[in-house]
Amino acid sequence: MKKKTSFLEEFKTFIMRGNILDLAVAVIIGGAFGKIVTSLVNDILMPVIGAILGGHSFVGLSFDLNGSQVMYGSFIQNIVDFLIIAACIFLLIKFVAKFKKAKEEKEEAITKTDEVVILEEIRDLLKKDAKAKKK
Repeated sequence: MKKKTSFLEEFKTFIMRGNILDLAVAVIIGGAFGKIVTSLVNDILMPVIGAILGGHSFVGLSFDLNGSQVMYGSFIQNIVDFLIIAACIFLLIKFVAKFKKAKEEKEEAITKTDEVVILEEIRDLLKKDAKAKKK
């Protein structure tokens, strides 16, 4: 007979799963990273870009539309934030993938026996021969 588990036991099991904890850590670190990037954009990049464009601040850019203020400068700043965050994440993922690939290649090179190396060479020669016959 199957033992009934309580809601709290199931919830505890759910919360303690590794991927949930990893996600929580990622959200916390992502929030902190977002603050750093926002500061970089607001305090360093946008003033420089504004100075290049003649001393204009993007945050203050707006226009009036039937009595409503359209703050398109803030929107531009958020786009810059997004692009910088996306570029940082892209570079981080690219770096991690390169590191993992190098590690896997190193492990693969270590574990190959002489027989495997010879078989791979034969396979490559057969592929090359098959391509040559097609031409």
